[in-house]
Amino acid sequence: MSYVDDALAALTARDAHPAEVEAFRRRLEQLAKPESAVIAGEELAPVDALPTMDSLPEPSADEARRALDELAVIKLNGGLGTSMGLDGPKSLLEIKPGTSFLDAVAVQTLALRERHGARLPLLLMNSEGTREPSLAALRRHAGLEDDDLPLDFLQGSEPKLRADDWRPVSWPADPRLEWCPPGHGDLYTALAASGALEQLLAAGVRRVFVSNSDNLGAIPDVRIAAWMAAERIPFALEVARRTAMDRKGGHLASLGGSLVLRETAQVPEGDDSFTDIDRFSYFNTNNLWFDLEHLRALQESDPAAPYLPLIVNRKTVDPTDTSSTAVLQLETAMGAAIGSVEGARALEVPRTRFAPVKTTDDLLVARSDLYDLTDDGRMEPTGAAPVVKLDQGFKMLGDFERRFAGGAPSLAGATSLTVSGDVTFGAGVVVEGDVTVEGPRHVEDGETLRG
Repeated sequence: MSYVDDALAALTARDAHPAEVEAFRRRLEQLAKPESAVIAGEELAPVDALPTMDSLPEPSADEARRALDELAVIKLNGGLGTSMGLDGPKSLLEIKPGTSFLDAVAVQTLALRERHGARLPLLLMNSEGTREPSLAALRRHAGLEDDDLPLDFLQGSEPKLRADDWRPVSWPADPRLEWCPPGHGDLYTALAASGALEQLLAAGVRRVFVSNSDNLGAIPDVRIAAWMAAERIPFALEVARRTAMDRKGGHLASLGGSLVLRETAQVPEGDDSFTDIDRFSYFNTNNLWFDLEHLRALQESDPAAPYLPLIVNRKTVDPTDTSSTAVLQLETAMGAAIGSVEGARALEVPRTRFAPVKTTDDLLVARSDLYDLTDDGRMEPTGAAPVVKLDQGFKMLGDFERRFAGGAPSLAGATSLTVSGDVTFGAGVVVEGDVTVEGPRHVEDGETLRG
């Protein structure tokens, strides 16, 4: 048997849905054509000015209600926060005292429903590990559930492949580690495989807004919802202007006159064009909108639709053991559909719609006085965020909480904060200007650190 046959056999043995099998087959075929996975900068052109969210017309009350009645919100919620040392859903991490990411998402949704008198269902794309605790958290918010729709659906999983022969890896010590999610591009396949796509359409939902559960800046905007409906746009990607801090995430470009999204893994070795933020000035916020009827039509002719470029993620089968077997994880990015869906659009949005928490550096900023959590669940910025760089001793949540036992310092007057070594902070600390703190040191309660 070939490596393709072996890998597909492993997947079908788990009773995978036909759409999942076909999507995995495509990724295996792409793996054999490495040239298809890279895009050289010389092939690309910059993208001219885009329509902006703030230039979209404000819909009438009736138009806003109709647009939201036909919209569902999907939050990507499969992450366990292992990079921060968590063993549960990252979205249950407190962003402000007593409020987790999912609490804020629930409050945002309920507030929008009340404001516009709209239905606006909320669904999570969960993993097996995040499902039960996340659903329990949502069910604490009365009125959030929809009688005709589930609160979640599951993302797929596929075999990790040995890096040497591309066959499914075996790891008897923990067979769960033989499997991985196929990246958030699995969203489209998971909607079909779970039955959620048909459930949404049967319930009268025409479009969805998708974003990460840790991005509290990503709230459905009625102007975008109405624009999607009025212009019958099949797919729209929210992008923002790149800054020096945005040299890693996927950027928008033009390839042969069509919009494409290029990720870091798609850059040829030695090609430094990816970090040219003046040439490629828009980055992907990972907030997107699409038409469910259009998706169903695409999948009727191609179960693996939409076409997404392959991203090969090289790891070890046990991510905590660098000496374990080297593997490949075949992934895709959901925003890359902009390059294959005819009529897809990109929309420039304010940076406030991109406020994810990926590290404890981000968490410190979010918990500080630079953000206020409003009664309707919005994280309202109060000023420009400084550049925060915390030492490795702060990277795990337990260590972070211990070192900031008195709460986050005030960062309203800070332009940067760099912390190295064994440092702990008391309560009511204030940071002003460019500050570097080196340990061993304890910053006393109420102390002001000035750069």
